Amino acid sequence: MTTRVLVVDDEELVRSGIVMLLQAAADLDVIGSAPDGPAAIAMLDATPPEHRPDVVVTDLRMPGMDGIALTEALIGRADPPRVLVLTTFREDPDVRRALLAGADGYLLKSAAPRDLAAAVRRVATGETWLDPAVAGHLVTALRSAPRVAGQSPAALARLTERERQVLTLMAHGLSNAEVAGQLWVEPGTVKTHVSRILHKTDTRDRSQAIALAYVSGLVTVRR
Repeated sequence: MTTRVLVVDDEELVRSGIVMLLQAAADLDVIGSAPDGPAAIAMLDATPPEHRPDVVVTDLRMPGMDGIALTEALIGRADPPRVLVLTTFREDPDVRRALLAGADGYLLKSAAPRDLAAAVRRVATGETWLDPAVAGHLVTALRSAPRVAGQSPAALARLTERERQVLTLMAHGLSNAEVAGQLWVEPGTVKTHVSRILHKTDTRDRSQAIALAYVSGLVTVRR
């Protein structure tokens, strides 16, 4: 199955490089690229629903509409695409805001030659990609940010031992299939566990649940 991708970056050279990296993968189809958020939205509006991207890969920092605002605009659409945010800096304070806005993952641009295709595939399946090089700063930012009651570390006490195991493996970057392999269960069983984890912790998606796992100390950052 081919995954359709739209690339958004205000630097033409970087944008072209990202497109080239993605086009090298046989299962990824770059349907277009845009220099900024408004151009990306205009492109989506002009594209028939059946040809719209499954994943939007966007730079975090762009003039005018940045990656956070673009993510918010995309998530607010009917049948929204998945969003993978690219950042240049390990300690970018806006990574947390991008995840809270609805981004499905983030990746350092320096890691793109190695991990970009894998990250796009991961978020296209409804899972999350969290670049470990940024995780430490993200945890620090999350710990200092206000949380709603349901998303406090105490929410993890509602999880069963098996659900805590699943969340731990998710936080270490494993896909549902990889978690299933580790725990010797069916992928469908893992999907059920993930749904229960989100419900019990009152988290919106995998990214928020994984962030909670780090903030609570269930999982520590790998150095």
